[in-house]
Amino acid sequence: NAMAVTENKAEAGKDDKKEEKKKMTKEEKKKEEEMTPEDLELRDRLALMVERAKDADEAIAKTALESMREEIRSSTSSMTSVPKPLKFLRPHYDGLKEFFQGMMDSPNKTLLSDVLSVLGMTMAGTDSRESLKYKLSGSKGGLDVWGFEYVKNLSGEIGLEWAARKAEEKSTDDLKGLVDEIVPFNMKHSSEPEACDLLMEVDLLPEILEHANENNFSRLALYLTNCANYVPEPEDAVLFNVVYQIYRKVGRFPEALRIAVRLNSDTLAQEVVDSCEDEMTKKQLCFMIARHGALNVTTDDDDLTAILGNAQLSEHFLSLARDLEVFEAKTPEEIYKTHLTESRTGAANVDSARANLASTFVNAFVNAGFGHDTLLTGDAKWIYKNKDHGTMSAAASLGMILMWDVDSGLSQIDKFTYSSDDYIKAGASLAVGIVSANVRSECDPALALMTEKVESDKSIIQRIGASLGLGLAYAGTQREEVLELLTPVIADPATPIDLFSLASLSLGLVFVGTGKPDIAETIMQGMMEREDKVMEDTMARFACLGLGLLFLGLQETADVTMEALKAIPGQIGQYCSFTVETCAYAGSGNVMKVQKLLGVCAEHLEENNSHQAVALLGIALVAMGEEMGADMSARSFEHMLQYGEVNLRRVVPLAVGLLHMSNPKPTVIDMLSKLSHDGDAEVAQGAIMALGLVGAGTNNSRVALLLRQLSTYYGKDPNNTLFVVRIAQGLLHMGKGLMTLSLQYSDRLLTSPTALAGVLAVMHSCLDFKGIILGKYHYLMFMISTAMQPRMLVTLDEELKPLPVTVRVGQAVDVVGQAGKPKSITGFATHTTPVLLAYEQRAELATEQYIPLTSVLEGFVILRENPDWKPPDVTSSDKDKKKDPIKLDDMANDEMKKLALKMQAVRPDQRMYDK
Repeated sequence: NAMAVTENKAEAGKDDKKEEKKKMTKEEKKKEEEMTPEDLELRDRLALMVERAKDADEAIAKTALESMREEIRSSTSSMTSVPKPLKFLRPHYDGLKEFFQGMMDSPNKTLLSDVLSVLGMTMAGTDSRESLKYKLSGSKGGLDVWGFEYVKNLSGEIGLEWAARKAEEKSTDDLKGLVDEIVPFNMKHSSEPEACDLLMEVDLLPEILEHANENNFSRLALYLTNCANYVPEPEDAVLFNVVYQIYRKVGRFPEALRIAVRLNSDTLAQEVVDSCEDEMTKKQLCFMIARHGALNVTTDDDDLTAILGNAQLSEHFLSLARDLEVFEAKTPEEIYKTHLTESRTGAANVDSARANLASTFVNAFVNAGFGHDTLLTGDAKWIYKNKDHGTMSAAASLGMILMWDVDSGLSQIDKFTYSSDDYIKAGASLAVGIVSANVRSECDPALALMTEKVESDKSIIQRIGASLGLGLAYAGTQREEVLELLTPVIADPATPIDLFSLASLSLGLVFVGTGKPDIAETIMQGMMEREDKVMEDTMARFACLGLGLLFLGLQETADVTMEALKAIPGQIGQYCSFTVETCAYAGSGNVMKVQKLLGVCAEHLEENNSHQAVALLGIALVAMGEEMGADMSARSFEHMLQYGEVNLRRVVPLAVGLLHMSNPKPTVIDMLSKLSHDGDAEVAQGAIMALGLVGAGTNNSRVALLLRQLSTYYGKDPNNTLFVVRIAQGLLHMGKGLMTLSLQYSDRLLTSPTALAGVLAVMHSCLDFKGIILGKYHYLMFMISTAMQPRMLVTLDEELKPLPVTVRVGQAVDVVGQAGKPKSITGFATHTTPVLLAYEQRAELATEQYIPLTSVLEGFVILRENPDWKPPDVTSSDKDKKKDPIKLDDMANDEMKKLALKMQAVRPDQRMYDK
């Protein structure tokens, strides 16, 4: 039996081997069969050409090489798979290389070199750069013969070779000659990104300017602007400078100004305004500078000066409110909607000072900029329903209601400046600052009203109100008069810590991002002269922030000050050092800084850990410059919630809020919603405040529902957490949904430094809820007024009168480097201006009847009639179907015109439902 089994096995083995043999031959046969007679003939012909190319007779060799080149060239046109000639020449590649080495210099050698360069594209080893080597020894020019893949491959090899030669300090002239051939080739064939990449690899980016023209400048500039996010400093400034030069070359002044603002350069901005000769474009430039709020650009023209001062902001905002029918004042009760939240306690609502203070803030935020409300304007009894510092906030809130309307606003606030109560006087000073935030007036009323109130014979609270008022009124203006007024306050060692710190903060606001060494020195001197015990006060943080704001966005310029800060002893020295560092790199997206800050946050410190809060806030501050960094930092925050100490967990919601100002993403709302029920009161308060900031001015229904539920949940803690819930509700409905706190604007390319400064002041206040917001410094919430902006698009005609036109508003789409003319928005709806724009939305004109003077439709946009526009022809059958359109010219009344345009834009199905 055993013998039989072994025999069977042996036979089975033999059968397997036979099968294998059959298979092998089958596969080989298959390959042979797959090759068509044409392929076989081509293979043999190419082999013959290779043989003849090595012939001693130069004429024969030349004919063979030219035929080979022609074969390769004609097949390279299709790049779906490796072309057949390249496949069949693979076995001969090494032989041809060896033959090339032994050749004498001759035209044939040049020809062979060109052929080897193309073969090297698919056959050379990695990092051998053979394709480039043979190209350099081959003929000059003739890139378009071989097509795109070959040019792409060459570009990659040039970058590697350039880096290698630079390291060995060898000459790169021959490579430069090749680059000068490739760049025009790429530009001619609409491969602008490839041309830019190659020039960036070889540090010759400014040469792209020669090739920029009317047809390609927008694709070039868009690509380089987005690349700047991903290169280290100071290369990003080089990229922006090149983009600026491109826009100047093609005469696009508004676009050039955006880049000048991004570079934070007063001189470039002034240059753009001075060199622009078209009056209307100049006005558009002034609107853009006014929106930024921190550029010192001057002009002799009174009309332009008025635009630079944002004089018509209030008028257009109120016209938008009337247009959207939200002009009526709202009461705090309409925001709380207490009838929807069942009350857990049966007790009636007690008219407590804390609840009144909450209503003061809600009323101020909701009716901000509308010029009237139900509590304060007209009858001022409401102020006296608050106590001490509460009356100061109540008086200051009047400023927010009258925001941007300096002329009529100051006359209403004026009566409180003569009050006998110091708190009300201080509140009135602060109100003057809030009214003047982001608005510049020729006659400088704020300075005139507050000069004497800062002097030392006045009470401390009055001096605080006046100092903060000056900071808000002149934020970003770099006014020397304010410096002369506040320097003695800071320099005097007897000044109390809260006044010293808030005066420093005001100077930081006025001189934001200037890096003035004399102010920095004064503030640091004041910190060193005070005892450690005094500097441990919670208010000392604002002196650090004032110092940080001086260096906002200046990056390495702040290094000297950070060295000097090492002399300040104790916890405050570290706190200050990190504040300056994070402000200096705000919005830069600098990865190295984020890593350093993450390292600081990773230390587990039981005490002396206040600097970690600034470091964590700093991560959000540095990363908010670009989307990718913001998303990645959000993941780090989740790790901190899981593994961090409680002091870090308290800051995480605030950092998340800073990253998503007025941008209520569902994922962010979910995260903050969980944290708002946290066991630690300060984590919950931070999350609730962040919910308000994330939803600010959006009226987001989901956030509104969450906050209403939280007001019930925290109903038993009316003095603390409920107060924060109320403030968050006020922020959510800010300006009845017509405003935004978003720090980025102009298609999210630019960040307003004054807005960022105001938001940072609120963020640092929230690092200590108990001592500041819930203590007696709640009026610091009003610092956010510098960041409040209408989120509207208003189109104006050449007389600067509102011009209603139809626009499409939709989700912005990233079109960098895409071929052709891709759509820049998706999922759009068509509206008639003025319209509201959310954080990630973009607008474009629906017809070509008008030409906008700026490519980014946000804020105020001036339209010019398009001389080439022809109204679309209406066929006779359509004419019968349609009723006569409303004749707009016959209407005398502007309001009627707007209504008529709106009616035309309404779809029939909406008319049915009487919308």
